[in-house]
Amino acid sequence: MTGLTTETIASFDGTRMALHRMGAGRPVLLLHGLFSNAQVNWIKFGTAGLLAERGFEAIMPDWRVHGQSESPTDPARFPPGVLVRDALWLVEQLGLEDYDLVGFSLGSRTAISAVQAGLEPRRLVLSGMGLEGLTNWRKRTGFFVDAIDRFDEITHGDPAFTAKSFMKTTGVDHAAARLLLTQGLDGVDVDRLDEIAMPAMVLIGDADHDNGSPERLAQALGNAHVEVVPGNHMNCVTKPEFGLAIADFLSTA
Repeated sequence: MTGLTTETIASFDGTRMALHRMGAGRPVLLLHGLFSNAQVNWIKFGTAGLLAERGFEAIMPDWRVHGQSESPTDPARFPPGVLVRDALWLVEQLGLEDYDLVGFSLGSRTAISAVQAGLEPRRLVLSGMGLEGLTNWRKRTGFFVDAIDRFDEITHGDPAFTAKSFMKTTGVDHAAARLLLTQGLDGVDVDRLDEIAMPAMVLIGDADHDNGSPERLAQALGNAHVEVVPGNHMNCVTKPEFGLAIADFLSTA
């Protein structure tokens, strides 16, 4: 298996982003979830390694404000749709043409918007996402903004305790994360989901109810199916079935 490498690139506005790679072959761009990073979502529990073994190159950015990437606190660094712009810039700068696209949670939401904005991956994997995670996104962002604002007072039993614990574990900068959530994320055009024509898999943990119905999302996409693996929204990425489902789908001719 080809080893892991990490480099730093400048995005469209100069923000420094960490880019991790593993393997050689057909590129797979993997977009992690909110408050997470490439290490947690793709590397630590073996998904990237499995893709590399299957003959893919796993390309894994850390979003701005996440992982080893820069966490700017200048509001100008968070224009609406900033993560979509980061994704489009990355694909352009890397010269990706024949590639696959995989997202988890916020990464899935961003992948959908990026495809609507012009990306044309061969295959698309949307994990940790259901239709209501797109239509009710403002409610979800409000939950996380509240977790940031009440960070020091959240204790066991509070609905936001898991979010607080995850932010603490991954070391997310609160001020930068708040800017991303309040001004950097655009809505998804759910009325155009059926325009996404490439084969897609909606991958969900059997106990993951955080973002609504994966079945309704697959139906809205049209050329998509649902694959269920063990786990909830926080731990499904740790299960071997998660990476296997992605590798199997992308390995299909």
